[in-house]
Amino acid sequence: MSALPATMMCVEIRKPGGPEVLVPATRPVPKPAAGEILLKVAAIGVNRPDLAQRAGTYPPPPGASDLPGLEAAGSVAALGDGVTTLKVGDAVCALTPGGSYAEYCTVPAPQCLPLPKGFDMLRAAALPENYFTVWHNLFERGQLAAGESVLIHGGASGIGTTAIQLAKAFGARVFTTVRNAEKAEAVTRLGAQAVLYKDNDWAAEVRKLAGGVDVVLDMVAGDYLPKNLQLLKQDGRCVVIALLGGAKAEINAGLVMVNRLTLTGSTLRPQSIANKGRMAQGLKEKVWPLLEAGTIRPIIFKTFALEDAASAHAELERADHVGKVMMTV
Repeated sequence: MSALPATMMCVEIRKPGGPEVLVPATRPVPKPAAGEILLKVAAIGVNRPDLAQRAGTYPPPPGASDLPGLEAAGSVAALGDGVTTLKVGDAVCALTPGGSYAEYCTVPAPQCLPLPKGFDMLRAAALPENYFTVWHNLFERGQLAAGESVLIHGGASGIGTTAIQLAKAFGARVFTTVRNAEKAEAVTRLGAQAVLYKDNDWAAEVRKLAGGVDVVLDMVAGDYLPKNLQLLKQDGRCVVIALLGGAKAEINAGLVMVNRLTLTGSTLRPQSIANKGRMAQGLKEKVWPLLEAGTIRPIIFKTFALEDAASAHAELERADHVGKVMMTV
């Protein structure tokens, strides 16, 4: 650790509020605990949970850094006790427990992955949060299989563009909801059939196009939930991953019984290191080859400097993006 600087630049949440509460600050460089690495951060993904944490509605779990940031890419700067799978200098991207809005952050070693061959730090930093989330929810929980059909809400988001590409790569037929014609054009290029949800009966449109679907990946919930269940075929699965439309809904339990439906969901951040390590291995085996072959790719919308995190948050909140909003150190 002796060659490391004593302090680092980071971005703090001064108090709950809008993007303006994100302020550059100086803090001591953290030390990795047993089983962790210290990551010298080069690039960072900006995600909706970061916005929620900044607003005061998504506090970090016990023991996690109070700094925002759930993914990053960089190089291993130091090893905690017991880490044998990585060495100082290795280039990795990581699903962080928090704290990546900084020049350095600590990460459990199992949550680190090598950069896909041919990837720079920026593109690699766009992977962890979206790919862990989609892999776990669409394929592990949703059990999406080749030949099935899937409805992905919010198709132009970072999660959406990732889910569309992975579902297509694994042989599924993909339908998605988007806000406007520009976003519809973007997701169509990725291989999805798009339905506009604004001022439109999106469920009726999906029904016309698809008949029914086998899986729904839902980041809206609220009044979308009963419509999702009505669109599912027998033995269909609805996986809820966010609550943009609210946490409560009234559903028809009879429909669930008659059609043998599964309603499930998950959050990623509170899951165990062992669970995230298992997801990382699945990604390395099944998804990294697709990234290296160019079959799928992260889509980066705009990049900001870490000091300008407030502008990055404002960009994400405008919701005009297709793909990821990123920051570089």
